[in-house]
Amino acid sequence: QLDADNYETDPCLKEIRRAENYSWMDIITIQKDKLPNYEEKIKTFYEEHLHLDDEIRYVLDGSGYFDVRDKDDKWIRISMEKGDMITLPAGIYHRFTLDENNYVKAMRLFVGEPVWTAYNRPADDFPARKQYMKFLAEEA
Repeated sequence: QLDADNYETDPCLKEIRRAENYSWMDIITIQKDKLPNYEEKIKTFYEEHLHLDDEIRYVLDGSGYFDVRDKDDKWIRISMEKGDMITLPAGIYHRFTLDENNYVKAMRLFVGEPVWTAYNRPADDFPARKQYMKFLAEEA
């Protein structure tokens, strides 16, 4: 159980970061008056895309949705709220949107230096996508 109110001193979060080698961290606030280029960024987050590295998000306040594709290429909506952490594996198609509260404050974690490059669909030729698809096939 993570403590979003005390994330700076939370021993559970510290242990996760150590165990998973999440050496880099920042905090993003997605709210109209807090995020520069808000409208453009909201549209970018909602474009279906993938990354070549895992995407780790820990919601410190507010709420929103991650949409991911299942093995049959259908959307699954994941509701995220304060205290939730998610790891989206490299190569998974996904998107993010706010809910009716139009606000989320989240910690972004990364192994090593962050690479925020999003590859909009279609991006099936990347090794990360092929590896993810192989993983899905093995799990089926």
